Amino acid sequence: MTVRAEVFTTAGELADTIASGAQVTLLDVRWRLDRPDGRDDYRAGHIPGAVYVDLDNELSDHSVTGRGRHPLPDGAALQRALRSWGVRDDVPVVVYDDWNRAGSARAWWVLTAAGLRDVRILDGGLAAWRSRDGGLEPGDAIPSPGDATVAHHDLYNGALGVVTAGELRDVVANGTLVDARAPERYRGEKEPVDPVAGHIPGAVNVPATTLLDESGSFLPGARLPARLTDPGADRRRPLAVYCGSGVTAAIAVAALTAAGREAALFPGSWSQWSADASNPVEVGEPPTPDGGRDS
Repeated sequence: MTVRAEVFTTAGELADTIASGAQVTLLDVRWRLDRPDGRDDYRAGHIPGAVYVDLDNELSDHSVTGRGRHPLPDGAALQRALRSWGVRDDVPVVVYDDWNRAGSARAWWVLTAAGLRDVRILDGGLAAWRSRDGGLEPGDAIPSPGDATVAHHDLYNGALGVVTAGELRDVVANGTLVDARAPERYRGEKEPVDPVAGHIPGAVNVPATTLLDESGSFLPGARLPARLTDPGADRRRPLAVYCGSGVTAAIAVAALTAAGREAALFPGSWSQWSADASNPVEVGEPPTPDGGRDS
């Protein structure tokens, strides 16, 4: 199995798995920045057997303060949620969404960081399933209780890399810090959510949407930005990603993981960084090596 196949599955592969009778747990993680509760869309029609997952309340822990708008969930609470979704230790999990892979990437990151060994994103999301004339069912799926065990109860020290706000300066100085937000938010021209506009000084902008093709499928590793996937790059140099609140950054982490690059996540992202008035903020494009500005 290739690294990419360990991160993603296709609609055709999922259909074959279901048709074969093999067990698979399906999680529907519909979430949008402007419409975070996707339950109504789920109930209108989802892949048969899929269970709805609430990103805001089950893949985040809002009781945590000082760590941005979507703090990582507590392991014990996540384990209870996993079991309520019917997740089992010996059954693979496929996660999907219907908007730019943000919800499914967040679920993939959280579950993998917690120590689950076989979690994959449906490449292309629900649209890919429907393009194969895949059927949908309405209402709520009622799964049998699962038995999944969370191996890492503190996801900030889990199975996937995390950087703290205090470590970001080292990332910038010795590696690459990627801002996965839209260019206008990176440049500080527009900030629809957080009170301060701009980006973390030294970060480069690689919008998460540029890592997907027109259909919403992840680009092959060879088509990702060279600065991230250069085979000659020193893999010991740190590579970290942030976004607005740690959700869409997971799209970039998934893409890089599939391309064979390890990338850490700054979970609090811009929402945490910008909330601390002592943190520096940069606007505009980053300086070019000769001291000017990128055109």
